[in-house]
Amino acid sequence: MASIIPPAAKPTPDAQSGWIDRLPAAVQPYARLARMDRPAGSWLLFWPCAWGVALADGLVANGVLLLWFGLGSLIMRAAGCVWNDIIDRDLDAQVERTRARPVASGAISVRRALVFAVALSLLGLLVVLQLRPLAQAVAIASLLLVAGYPFMKRITWWPQAWLGLTFNWGALVGYAAITEPDAAMALLYAGGVAWTLGYDTIYALQDIEDDALAGIKSSARALGPRARTGVAGFYAAALACWTSAIWWVRPDPLVMLALLPLAGQLIWQVVRLSDTSPATALRLFRSNRNAGLLLFCACAVAALGQ
Repeated sequence: MASIIPPAAKPTPDAQSGWIDRLPAAVQPYARLARMDRPAGSWLLFWPCAWGVALADGLVANGVLLLWFGLGSLIMRAAGCVWNDIIDRDLDAQVERTRARPVASGAISVRRALVFAVALSLLGLLVVLQLRPLAQAVAIASLLLVAGYPFMKRITWWPQAWLGLTFNWGALVGYAAITEPDAAMALLYAGGVAWTLGYDTIYALQDIEDDALAGIKSSARALGPRARTGVAGFYAAALACWTSAIWWVRPDPLVMLALLPLAGQLIWQVVRLSDTSPATALRLFRSNRNAGLLLFCACAVAALGQ
């Protein structure tokens, strides 16, 4: 299928200049392939890990794990992006925002991208080895979700749900790294899945027209004019799950006040979503780095105050 974007189209956001342009020319395509200039995704992968450690009361005795999870999030998010770009190279070439990505544009061959993905995964294994055996097993199980994600937009209108299962797996790993699984861990994870459904629906609004032309499925397209209502519902479900998780750990009504800043931030996103322009969608999506931090603080308050 021929690209729907004319060759003379203006440079896409993925081709924007920045600090990567100051790297050696041979390194630049790999840095872009790993999204090293776009850290939002790494934060969104890291925060669930940090929630798990905090809610399981591991910040004091095992706080160094946050550093390992931070490193792991950078590495595994990069590996996931490489794998995603390999599978999506033909689709990416048909969408304005993604057609300049290194694999889609031919700057990096599929073979070299695969080697890069394997190298990153091996580095990620070093992080996994720092965890206790239960957490190691949970972490390795996530590879099935990572491998399957790029195919979801071809077979379901809700690939964002699969992304939620994948990106929030760190909540299970972080919790299992400290203590045994329980209902709080499951509720924390479920809330994360609903949260991702919300923020990634917002993200998908950037590409809704190109996705329709290319035949790419997304929750934004499935919801259509009800996208704002859908995001509000996803965020409400996330807050309900997170409130229950914290209550399970510390059933104190006063502790629930720690969730108010997070609730306010999510409400702010829904209010601003009255404007669904690509620029607003991207800004709201990126603001979820702050939402993740606010939940981390609430989990820390709940666990440390016991």
